[in-house]
Amino acid sequence: MAAVISESKVAPASSTTADDTLKRKSRDAGVVSGGHLVARALKNEGVDTIFTLCGGHIIDIYDGCIDEGIRIIDVRHEQVAAHAADGYARQTGKLGVVVTTAGPGCTNAVTGIATAFRSESPVLHIGGQGGITQHMMGSLQDLPHTEMMRPITKFSEGVRSTERVADMVSMAIRACFAGAPGPAYLEIPRDVLDREIEISKAVIPAAGQYRASVRSLGDVADIEKLADILVQAERPVVLYGGQVWSSRGHKEAIDLVRGLDIPAYFNSASRGLLPPGDPHHFDRTRREGFDKADVILIVGTPFDFRMGYGKRLGLNAKVIQIDQDYRTVGKNRDITLGLVGDPGAILGAVLQAASGRINKTAQEKRRAWMKQLQQQEAIATEKLMPLFKSNSSPIHPYRVAYEINEFLNDDTIYIGDGGDVVTISAQAVRPRNPGQWMDPGALGSLGVGTGFAIAAGLANPEKEVMCYYGDGAFSMTSFDMETANRFGVPYIAVIGNNSAMNQIRYGQLAKYGEERGNVGNLLSDIPYGKFAEMLGGHGEEVRDPAQIAGALQRAREAVRKTRRCAVVNIWVDPAVYAPGTMAQTMYK
Repeated sequence: MAAVISESKVAPASSTTADDTLKRKSRDAGVVSGGHLVARALKNEGVDTIFTLCGGHIIDIYDGCIDEGIRIIDVRHEQVAAHAADGYARQTGKLGVVVTTAGPGCTNAVTGIATAFRSESPVLHIGGQGGITQHMMGSLQDLPHTEMMRPITKFSEGVRSTERVADMVSMAIRACFAGAPGPAYLEIPRDVLDREIEISKAVIPAAGQYRASVRSLGDVADIEKLADILVQAERPVVLYGGQVWSSRGHKEAIDLVRGLDIPAYFNSASRGLLPPGDPHHFDRTRREGFDKADVILIVGTPFDFRMGYGKRLGLNAKVIQIDQDYRTVGKNRDITLGLVGDPGAILGAVLQAASGRINKTAQEKRRAWMKQLQQQEAIATEKLMPLFKSNSSPIHPYRVAYEINEFLNDDTIYIGDGGDVVTISAQAVRPRNPGQWMDPGALGSLGVGTGFAIAAGLANPEKEVMCYYGDGAFSMTSFDMETANRFGVPYIAVIGNNSAMNQIRYGQLAKYGEERGNVGNLLSDIPYGKFAEMLGGHGEEVRDPAQIAGALQRAREAVRKTRRCAVVNIWVDPAVYAPGTMAQTMYK
């Protein structure tokens, strides 16, 4: 019988002291502390949740959050807190907030902030610091945080006076949403947070009055040019990237491809914008589409390694790029036309401009082009079916991905956390709705899944959350499953367990051979299902492909019944790798 961990207990608060009473009276009398100013500024921004791990430098922020009604989610490691803040931003479209103490609190969060940076996710990282009165004296956990964080944020500064706390919070938030979104870091020394001042002396920007709309259309003349190009195109394709979802421009994106009959491909958070089976949804013919297209529209994704730095686009096609960041447009390859602005606003304006000038001959050719690609999609899917339905033992990783896709509900948020786990599942898993695909993004961080799952559950309490981990990724941050249980957001964890860091292992074996290739990449055979049982949840080991579907269903039922995380540990073949891994395209 599984051991059950009792609900976390909170020690009863001690009786109110004279100091407590004095502080409450002082706040009522128009006096406020720096920590309460932080909370008030966050509330003005619409923040309802912060992710944190406690530390002495930051406790006054917690006190302020209690007064402002901001939910405090405390985790076991700051990396998870940062990933959760990132995930919360991705799921809500609003600011994510992580609060860490000084020193190791900040450094532990670096991976999560760097992930948000490469994924263009608006996250405010508030960090503690020793008091200004101890500056350069060697205070506890003192580090040059702002200098460290500057290369991986859009804004990294410190607050030097309590009067400016709220103003500096607002300034950092503005930076998060300037152009393409991204993270900001704000350091606040302990004595600045703890100090109390008269409210009249605090600089507090009014809610809704310190940020402008970011739904920029760019150059109207370029919108007209793009409308002309698309209505005349005979073989166009569009690739939608993460910005389309993060900017919540998905409705306009869908309207464009349906209105003009354009085949659409998706990467990153845009997976799920169209449901599987939609006639405009394509995913297995991207290479052919790019090779034969006469117009290629790239929206909200850079020409980075995932795009072969732009080299995978047809040489004879007109290439148009839409992005929120001017620096991304035309980077790594020449383009025909570049538009800088909000993806949804631009796509909506383009469709409106194009609607009055439809070229019927070109439109008929576009429809024929779509049918041609649909036929190729069917052929490509048929070629994969033997792998998807493989009965081999050890279990083929493609079979796991296929079974997961068959298992998904219309409301399931799918999270991929790993190397080949993400690459392989991208060939099989088809989210049913927008916002229901999450992956590490361009940084390729392992360990994102647990924080993402917690955030997804908090942001969408009515939805089911599933995370598919590689065993290497699972072992990095999985203890925060306890956090998910504690805050009532349990999820289904599936592990593709090959007892190795297998994506890297392939490259080592290919380069050095069997004798030297299995160095630094092999893991122990661990029955991770028992981990869930230790936390009071359901755990299961699967070694037979025929048992996958049943195990997933039992996990779903257990999560609903017990309100605790379930783990399905599936033992997969360590000799099977994703095509991109075997071609080493992630490094090219």
